[in-house]
Amino acid sequence: METIKLSIQINVPKEKVWEVLWNDDSYKQWTAVFCEGSCAVSDWNEGSKIRFLDANGNGMFSVIEKKIPNQQMSFKHLGEIKDGVEISTEWAGATENYFLAENENGTELTTVMDSNEEFKEYFETTFPKALQIVKQLSEKWPA
Repeated sequence: METIKLSIQINVPKEKVWEVLWNDDSYKQWTAVFCEGSCAVSDWNEGSKIRFLDANGNGMFSVIEKKIPNQQMSFKHLGEIKDGVEISTEWAGATENYFLAENENGTELTTVMDSNEEFKEYFETTFPKALQIVKQLSEKWPA
């Protein structure tokens, strides 16, 4: 596994960025760059299972490893979901982390994720597009 780290400056308080990241409606908007119709099914509590699904109900299942509201959300990926069945994969244990840090201009959002060689280029190309959408949504998000 390789680690990919990406950051973006967003000119609003971290509470707004957090809301855009994990609010159901805005989550669907910024994750659409990965797969149209993406959604997450979870109670969003630390230690809980989360299912990242496409419009057909396929995707991956994970656990929320750490949640510090307005500061950090960390997922540990466990496997894939195909036709409603959870299947362990060779990349089980890979992590995906979101860190929010306030600064004089608003919030720096940093993502740190594990990737195998097969998906590294895809994530390095696609994830910045998703972060740009998070920025746009955050900066226009209602007060």
